[in-house]
Amino acid sequence: MEPPQGGQPPSALPPAGMTPPGRGHSSAMRRRLVKIGGIVLSLVLTLLGLLVVTFVIGRVMPIDPVLKVVGERATQAQYEAAYQALGLDRPLWEQFLRYVGDVLRGDFGRSISTGHPVADDLRRVFPATIELATLGTLIGVCVGVPLGVIAAAKRGSWIDQVARVVALVGYSMPIFWLGLMGLLIFYGILGWVGGPGRQGIIYDGMVPNVTGMILLDSALARDWGAFRDAFSHIILPACLLGYFSLAYISRMTRSFMLEQLSAEYITTARVKGLSETRVIWGHALRNIAVPLITVIALSFGSLLEGSVLTEIIFSWPGIGQYITNAMLAGDMNAVLGGTVLIGACFVGLNLLSDLLYRFLDPRAG
Repeated sequence: MEPPQGGQPPSALPPAGMTPPGRGHSSAMRRRLVKIGGIVLSLVLTLLGLLVVTFVIGRVMPIDPVLKVVGERATQAQYEAAYQALGLDRPLWEQFLRYVGDVLRGDFGRSISTGHPVADDLRRVFPATIELATLGTLIGVCVGVPLGVIAAAKRGSWIDQVARVVALVGYSMPIFWLGLMGLLIFYGILGWVGGPGRQGIIYDGMVPNVTGMILLDSALARDWGAFRDAFSHIILPACLLGYFSLAYISRMTRSFMLEQLSAEYITTARVKGLSETRVIWGHALRNIAVPLITVIALSFGSLLEGSVLTEIIFSWPGIGQYITNAMLAGDMNAVLGGTVLIGACFVGLNLLSDLLYRFLDPRAG
């Protein structure tokens, strides 16, 4: 009997229907690389779309950037010189490419309001927003998740009704009204919390600026007096944001839990004699951890960009107040720089939640 064409003996051929050694591994690697490439492409396209939107906004706003630079009393020659220096005499596609290149280098131009580079201003104000949003998200998670779990476990009870009312009020109550009432009651009348701002005058500038987040910086410096003062100022706006966060998180947690509690494996666990506490907190809650990560990430992103009114009411020097002041002053470099930063954070949080989703649930990968 002659060997098959190519000189390979019959014993070296794999049985019919069996994948040759190494081919399955390479195929899995290709699929993984394709998925990673898809994620990267989606990220790039999203960021590119964000840059397109911000570029168009900067061009259609009824604000002349040249006049903001040279002033209204400038001569025509000064106006023309600034117009050319800003690159506004070039075609739109060239202006856009220049804009993208500047953004990729972290150059958002110079702020008219502060006179500083916008990138430096963002590095100064953004940690304050991160600190406030992080504490608000922690409050929302620590209260919202247990509330949603208990409401689902006690479906139809008074606890469930209270949880649903709390979520409804959190969605519908104007945040500026809650903020003003909170300041009036807890600061003006009771004196339980600090007033507007991040710190009292006596502690202003006393803590070394390491991270830009005063609670963390004062803890690193072991200045517990400054820590208590900073905490008294942040706790009220953080609780306000935390309330809106827990309204969303508790509602979604309840929805996820109701779906899990009606599943067959929960019935099987109960039939086996497992305690209700173990069934709910050990099995059902663990199975909703993956989608809950996405909910928490989206909630955190919403607090980053949605804390504008809170920062204004509490005179919190974060990115929300910075963008608002810049918009009122017609400072489009600052407005667009802040918008790009917030949008990039949203994209990053979505990417992070997607990666965590795939890591915790291999079936999704």
